Amino acid sequence: MTKIVLIEDDAETAQDICAELGDHGYVVVWAADGIGGLEKARTTKPDVMIIDRMLPGIDGLAVIDALRRDNVRTPVLVLSALGAVNDRVKGLRAGGDDYLTKPFAVLELLARVEALLRRPAEPSTKALRVGPLELDLLERNASRSGRAIELLPREFRLLEYMMRHSEQLLTRAMLFEEVWNYKFVPDSNLVDVHMGRLRRKVDIAGEAPMISNIRGEGFVLRAPD
Repeated sequence: MTKIVLIEDDAETAQDICAELGDHGYVVVWAADGIGGLEKARTTKPDVMIIDRMLPGIDGLAVIDALRRDNVRTPVLVLSALGAVNDRVKGLRAGGDDYLTKPFAVLELLARVEALLRRPAEPSTKALRVGPLELDLLERNASRSGRAIELLPREFRLLEYMMRHSEQLLTRAMLFEEVWNYKFVPDSNLVDVHMGRLRRKVDIAGEAPMISNIRGEGFVLRAPD
């Protein structure tokens, strides 16, 4: 059965959510604070997590960040009474996959959970290889032709996504959504800044370029000829 971890400190709200999800056949594991919720998320291995942003013990965004650092890719729906654009951006940047502002209709929450469950899972693999470029997903390290490449966490995620989609044109909108978890394209050069740093690490002098910037369209990672 589909398992959901709910981390919500308001008991009435939690009961309403548990009742609705339970009526639709989901198994819900509830925690009322961030510390307990983080532990349940790590041990239960749920299919989806619903996490309130403001929690006692550990803030909800800190819970999400800790899970993402553990390489937990389980979809997360963030709940919050903070509905400003800036607040939604913070929730998505922390690793949330969707953001629902309180108060909300429980039926809408159900629909969002169903949408997250329909997302295809990333292929299960321990390492990725594109030509001379290798990415070890367990040890979290990268190399090219035996040369170690030191990557920051966001650069690692960016390179991982590009290697999973090598030879494909990746637009900035795609990268914002898949790497930064943004549901919109902000007026920012964030992608270009990170891509520039990544290219300088992957393609050093004397090596055939693997990352190409297609002006006005996006980026492509290709194995060298």
